[in-house]
Amino acid sequence: MEFKRFLVNKLILFFMLSTMITVAVSLIGSAYDSGARFGYGTLLTPIKYAALCLLPTLVTWSKRELSAKELLIRKALMLLLLEAVILFIAFTSSVIDTESVRVVLDIAGSVLVIFVLANLFLWMKDSAEAKELNRDLETYQKHYE
Repeated sequence: MEFKRFLVNKLILFFMLSTMITVAVSLIGSAYDSGARFGYGTLLTPIKYAALCLLPTLVTWSKRELSAKELLIRKALMLLLLEAVILFIAFTSSVIDTESVRVVLDIAGSVLVIFVLANLFLWMKDSAEAKELNRDLETYQKHYE
């Protein structure tokens, strides 16, 4: 995949992550500290998390097409790195109660759910593009036969 297309896909992923992280932070925060009040600067937190979560996705870039096995290995590595990034943020934050095992497990679980959903949405997008390209190719072949 050319690097420009890779970067465009990462931009799409960034906006998906921002939305899903906002939902996850809202759900987890409401469950554990529903009375908390934040300033406007807090609204940028999901955007910061999404930007940091893009860094581990760089392990999936390759100039050549990856085999299914190589892609799965890189995706597994990416998930481990994502979990590490988010848990590092959680453990270094004074706001997040990492003393509670349940909070840590909920955070780790939300990372897994967001990872699966983001990959599912990207697969659906890529699948739709592939179907469209195949239809265009069929039309082109019929036209020139």
